[in-house]
Amino acid sequence: MKAFLILEDGTVFTGTSIGSERECISEIVFNTSMTGYLEVLTDPSYAGQAVVMTYPLIGNYGITPDMESGKAWPDGYIVRELSRMPSNFRCEGTIQDFLKEQDIPGIAGIDTRALTKILREKGTMNGMITTDENYDLDQVIPKLKAYTVGDVVSKVTCSEKYVLKGEGLKVALLDLGAKNNIAKSLNQRGCEVTVYPAHTTAQEIISSNPDGIMLSNGPGDPADCTSIIEEIRKLYNTDIPIFAICLGHQLMALATGASTHKLKYGHRGGNHPVKDLDTGRVYISSQNHGYVVDEESVDPQVAVPAFINVNDGTNEGLAYVGKNIFTVQFHPEACPGPQDSGYLFDRFIEMMKGAK
Repeated sequence: MKAFLILEDGTVFTGTSIGSERECISEIVFNTSMTGYLEVLTDPSYAGQAVVMTYPLIGNYGITPDMESGKAWPDGYIVRELSRMPSNFRCEGTIQDFLKEQDIPGIAGIDTRALTKILREKGTMNGMITTDENYDLDQVIPKLKAYTVGDVVSKVTCSEKYVLKGEGLKVALLDLGAKNNIAKSLNQRGCEVTVYPAHTTAQEIISSNPDGIMLSNGPGDPADCTSIIEEIRKLYNTDIPIFAICLGHQLMALATGASTHKLKYGHRGGNHPVKDLDTGRVYISSQNHGYVVDEESVDPQVAVPAFINVNDGTNEGLAYVGKNIFTVQFHPEACPGPQDSGYLFDRFIEMMKGAK
């Protein structure tokens, strides 16, 4: 069946329908990872977005148990070519069947290189995936321009708190759209991890007397999370060690008076170099974000830059002055390097031990 990707600037791509046949309007973003498509599909940070994979062949090792959450989150999926015959000893099915099961509409067979160039030159824009050959651009484009991602953190967070048992330090993880491997990375290091829904009050977390607090990744515009920012400000005012990733990093910055802005086309992929300003060492990082902390808005008496993006010079992490708090924009729980930045979890554990 034919499918069409219509961008809000009027550009139309024609390809083949994959996955669900339902129509969707979403923000169109691109990911430059060569592998890890299942992690992309099950990353809650992609809620409210349709993902373009820049690597031309997707699905060649099928669907494996490497899920970052219990379901797929993107609104749509856009690829050059889907592998028809996956080959992997852990393969449990095809990506085509997975997209249908998860009700994710998609389009294959389009020039994803041309699409990515448009998004790089004009910036991230909204689009529609449809199988309706009788679409009317005059009706579609106003709908695309009116679309907003909205409050997606409430959509992706867990419904109630749960515990990953451990014999070591106790960590409270605020689930803003957390990938499974964040809690797993702490749990593998012996920590007992209690995962809390995003709208949990600071008082409930503090009263559980954790050794440390983890703020997770998540989707959407950080400035929209006003009530969560208020609670994070209360967490900041304690002496509890805090480590934050991605959206958590942005929310901590907003809670302490800094500001954020939307990047032209974001950072999404497993090949982004970030520099540790303390050691000068460069790490290859996995990233997925459309917003960034305005480094010039950060009060140097509150926090100082800890990491910088080598490609565009944007902020990739902050160390908070006089506090046991550090935050990063990238994903140390992902495996792009493959274990380049996993040491940050060890740093967090040492920080918690030092604070006891």
